[in-house]
Amino acid sequence: MAHHAGHDMHAGHDKHAGHDPEMFRRKFWLSLALTVPVVLTSDMVMDWFGYRLDFPGVTWVGPVLGSVVFLYGGWPFLVGGVREVRDRAPGMMLLISMAITVAYVASLATSAGLFGLDFWWELAALVTIMLLGHWQEMKAIGQAQGALAALAALLPDEADVVSPGGTVQTVPVAHLRVGDVVLVRSGARVPADGRVVEGEAELDESMITGESRPVHRGTGDRVVAGTVATDSALRVRVEAVGDDTALAGIGRLVAQAQQSSGRAQVLADRFAAVLFYVATAAAAVTFVAWWALGELGDSVVHTVTVLVIACPHALGLAIPLVIALSTAVSARSGILVKDRLALERMRSVDAVLFDKTGTLTRGAHAVAGVAAAPGTTEDEVLRLAGAVEADSEHPLARAIVAAAGPRAARASAFRSLTGRGVQATVDGTRYAVGGPALLRELNAKVPDDLAERTAVWSKRGAAVLHLLRVDDSGAEVLGALALEDEIRPEARQAVADLRAQGIRRIVMITGDARPVAEAVAADLGLDEVFAEVLPADKDRAVAELQARGLTVAMVGDGVNDAPALARADVGIAIGAGTDVAIESAGVVLASSDPRGVTGVIRLSRASYRKMIQNLAWAAGYNIIAIPLAAGVLAWAGLTLSPAVGAVLMSASTIVVALNAQLLRRVRLTPDPA
Repeated sequence: MAHHAGHDMHAGHDKHAGHDPEMFRRKFWLSLALTVPVVLTSDMVMDWFGYRLDFPGVTWVGPVLGSVVFLYGGWPFLVGGVREVRDRAPGMMLLISMAITVAYVASLATSAGLFGLDFWWELAALVTIMLLGHWQEMKAIGQAQGALAALAALLPDEADVVSPGGTVQTVPVAHLRVGDVVLVRSGARVPADGRVVEGEAELDESMITGESRPVHRGTGDRVVAGTVATDSALRVRVEAVGDDTALAGIGRLVAQAQQSSGRAQVLADRFAAVLFYVATAAAAVTFVAWWALGELGDSVVHTVTVLVIACPHALGLAIPLVIALSTAVSARSGILVKDRLALERMRSVDAVLFDKTGTLTRGAHAVAGVAAAPGTTEDEVLRLAGAVEADSEHPLARAIVAAAGPRAARASAFRSLTGRGVQATVDGTRYAVGGPALLRELNAKVPDDLAERTAVWSKRGAAVLHLLRVDDSGAEVLGALALEDEIRPEARQAVADLRAQGIRRIVMITGDARPVAEAVAADLGLDEVFAEVLPADKDRAVAELQARGLTVAMVGDGVNDAPALARADVGIAIGAGTDVAIESAGVVLASSDPRGVTGVIRLSRASYRKMIQNLAWAAGYNIIAIPLAAGVLAWAGLTLSPAVGAVLMSASTIVVALNAQLLRRVRLTPDPA
């Protein structure tokens, strides 16, 4: 498995004979059952433990059962070794097949009376232990890859389609078409991406975003396949099905990440190839040296042990298992790694560049301030403004209505004043809401106290609307409202978390006016602002930061940030839904929570640490074990048999696997705000 750069993990295991863990499990147990009598009838083992088994045909137990173990249990390794020779990519399978073949030939020669070795039990034990190690390795990787199966399992098998006449028909999910309206019952999963056309519910989106708290979704809101309506039913118009859904996009990203090779994997592959040549050379030198000493039997034993010890099981598992686990763990937390190199670079990032709109802010205006003229209260201003704007579709109007909530009065005779504002009647009195153009048209004067407040708002870059009472004698300004692109409540903690991770510079980039940008930056405590930047020029800002010697991560919503995301050392696309398919980013946050950036850094540092630890262990183990296996300390009475070598090799594999499993303890989801 140590040589499959650029192929997916299943393809890597195809090289290992193309079978699943279940096949290795069956082969292991049967080989173990055959190995026990071979070991028990071995003259060497009987001498060690001081017992004697003697029955007709006892001398044939080793050759017959040992041959079965070699051919049945060793077959996947032999096939894999031949495949590696054919592919000219020597690695672990070739080393294993060489070791067991040499052991088998030596055992046959012993049975023919050419050697005085009792080798059948060691051959059988070697094959059995190799099968155990391989079974456990593939099981561990299979568990890590379970994230993909878990994603696929999120989709229901059937959907309830609502016909134009109102009848509900249950159909397989595969039969859904864009434009269908589906009924999502309480407690059921959404079968396809779409928009709510009727009803409202709290949706559990944790499987997509990693966020445990249910999210409210109502008419017009987008919902994603695989999420769960927790408390009531919805009707959803389907906008994407099958491979076009966000869930399918996430699955592709997880698979792509597990296939991709980073620098550490390339290093492991090279090391495995070098190890093959080192082991082969060491085995040849060992054989010749011991034979030259007149110990042909010892030369065979030590040669086999060298080949066994050198099998880079631990090395083959060191990187792929970390890759599989890190992408699986991150996917469950809503962090989708597309590019392993991007994740590896994330550990050394020292500047994070945030796009403002949709990333640090919600990308939608909210009421940031209310001021009342003398004789009116702020609550009254909001109540009346909410009533006047109730029938308007303008985004600023929606923000005012949302802020007023249930306290808004009821209005009638609504009229839109194009380019100026809106007008309506509340309790028999006409009111208007609008900006400077409306004030000029009605020749209304803003009271001094109110003017001072609105000047401060305007300087911050807020949109300012005034509430006026209008009658035949003129217009009177009753109050004003400031509307600003709302800063995400989690943005402040995102900045604090990045500082805690040692990020040197936190920068924001936006096309907004400088006063607006600087107000947001001051609020969040950012180090630097690029304001009034055209979308096409955002990548220049990234290049400027890189020219200062900074390693830059760019965080954007992907709508117009593609060039900057591509130019950055690490591009991070933020936002749920079909945006997960953004090609220019190396990492995608399925939620719109900027705190996930800190999770990416933690993941990067933790996974790289595990890779290096595993590589160091696997490499160090071989550096020490190969000379021991060759018998350099035989003069001191310290030697290793092939079976003991196989045990040590398997133990090394288990250490690497357990170390990689510690990645599951890394906390990727944001701290509670």
